[in-house]
Amino acid sequence: MQEYVLKNDDFLVSQTDEKGIILFANDDFCKIAGYKLEELMGKPHNVVRHRDMPRAAFKDLWDTVKRGNVWSGYVKNATKNGGFYWVYATVYPMYDEVRREKTYMSCRRKPSKQEIADAQILYKTLK
Repeated sequence: MQEYVLKNDDFLVSQTDEKGIILFANDDFCKIAGYKLEELMGKPHNVVRHRDMPRAAFKDLWDTVKRGNVWSGYVKNATKNGGFYWVYATVYPMYDEVRREKTYMSCRRKPSKQEIADAQILYKTLK
């Protein structure tokens, strides 16, 4: 499995509805995950979930944003071709005036090697 290491200026952005369905994805997200925008739109965001990620991390993410709070953490995502990449993600709950519904905006950047190593140690303790 090949790792894609983000460049320092990579900045992945996506927006989902309350059920985690992708409403928007920027060019960096599409390029790094290996999908065309048309392939992502309307799909569950967990299309990029890597099997190594503990369910507890995503439960914490969803519990946090559904309460109206911002969540931040390290995430290992899967690429379309079977590879993976690590990100430091910040997820913001927001109200989309156009859609007239609550949505979630996720902004992701390159984590350091030490941050990834620390996340891997923590995630081994979670289920």
